Amino acid sequence: MKTIVITVAFLLSHPLISYDMQDNYVWHDLKVTATAYNSLQSQTNSRPQITAFGDSLKPGLKVIAVSNDLYKKGLKYNTPVKIKGLEGIYYVKDKMPARWQNKIDIYMGVDVKAAKAWGRRTITIAYGELIDE
Repeated sequence: MKTIVITVAFLLSHPLISYDMQDNYVWHDLKVTATAYNSLQSQTNSRPQITAFGDSLKPGLKVIAVSNDLYKKGLKYNTPVKIKGLEGIYYVKDKMPARWQNKIDIYMGVDVKAAKAWGRRTITIAYGELIDE
């Protein structure tokens, strides 16, 4: 019991630990076109579980791919993104081919029906920019 109390006391008093990710970010709204994709060869390439940054995809991960123009605007690798209409925080872990502009692609594992049901939408996202301390 002493170990738990000491650990909790340390965590609560330690200034480098943040309990609310939003406290460390300034959030910027952006209107984008959003589609969905699956980790299937027919939709990506010969290595559908590997992102453009080298990350491994697994169903259930909250990942998005971004067009190159959005990457240049600040949606860099590991940027947190809130997607209106979806729960949780997604992370930029993949990039899209150069032909796309102002677009995100939401990773939906191998659930092709869910990706097709999402379709193509114009939505508002919010992306987090880390505050320099």
